Amino acid sequence: MNIAAFQADLRAWLDENDLRPGPDDSLEGHLKQFARVSAALYEADWMRYGWPVEAGGLGGPAMLRAVVGEEVVGRRLAEPGPYSMLEVLAPTMIDYAPPELAAEMVPLLLSGREQWCQGFSEPGSGSDLASLTTRATPHGDQWVINGQKVWTSFAQYSHRCILLTRTGDGHDGITAFFIDMDTPGIDVRPLRTMHGVDEFCEVYFDDVVVDGSRMLGQPGDGWQLAMDLLPYERSTCFWQRIAYLYARFDALIAEVKRQGAAVDNDLGAVYLALHTLRSRSRATQHRLADGGRLGPDTSIDKVLLASAEQLLYDTTRDLLPGRIELDDAEWRAEYLYSRAATIYGGTAEIQRNIIARRLLDLPKE
Repeated sequence: MNIAAFQADLRAWLDENDLRPGPDDSLEGHLKQFARVSAALYEADWMRYGWPVEAGGLGGPAMLRAVVGEEVVGRRLAEPGPYSMLEVLAPTMIDYAPPELAAEMVPLLLSGREQWCQGFSEPGSGSDLASLTTRATPHGDQWVINGQKVWTSFAQYSHRCILLTRTGDGHDGITAFFIDMDTPGIDVRPLRTMHGVDEFCEVYFDDVVVDGSRMLGQPGDGWQLAMDLLPYERSTCFWQRIAYLYARFDALIAEVKRQGAAVDNDLGAVYLALHTLRSRSRATQHRLADGGRLGPDTSIDKVLLASAEQLLYDTTRDLLPGRIELDDAEWRAEYLYSRAATIYGGTAEIQRNIIARRLLDLPKE
């Protein structure tokens, strides 16, 4: 399928169908808006392109999914956070779930009927997944799960969770499950961050029973699942966030011009950072389209994203004096959220260590 023609047709459809968000700017409002947009796109088949037929899709290259995400988020029809969960978790289900489970569940996510979350990080084992302690104990054909997760995005609004647990020792003792969030014994406690949004949650599991048919892969496949998932979290889902950052960059230029100021070198530096990031991300999309597998090289994408995002909002603070410090509005919340860009999806320090050791073959200090 011709990508340019597909994008042109999608743009025409979006121009004809009003999917603009309403006045509710809360986190719950954002998730409802994403569900609304997803439902409309799925009904019109746009959200099904690029996904395998056996999982409810219409086939075609994964590049088509990137086009849909870029147009939707770039137009501010949906926020990049919820969209990123779809791009990370749906491929994981397709690759690791029993085929009949993936065929049943993935269309629920693509069509906006459900929101899912990712239960990886724990207190004391955020970026160090090998040290996780949430444990699944076999009980006949079922497993009983006890433990705690933290920084679980959108857990309070999620219907399902892809959960990492420990079933043995070491890397080979990590197993993944697909959990219904309304299962007895699950307690979700939202965490309010400094930008005033409870996007992250603590999730407690107290004798939570899950059927063995909900295991993703085989016992001990959890580590490999995480290694396959994290490069997507650090690369492909960025394409939508890049579109969002470009939209915010355009908004910044418009505000600077309204103030009568000149577009200066600071804005040029932001554009260069965004363009570098987009060029790198584009290469990643094409590598996937050519059948390549993602690996430690996606740490470069993550470092570039964090740098560009923080530079954009640092420049906003400098060029719009007092706006971030004094106005309780969109720029302030986004600036505060951007401080986490060097933390979420793997800290900048860890990403640079991966680049140094696994790509540049540099010795440990």
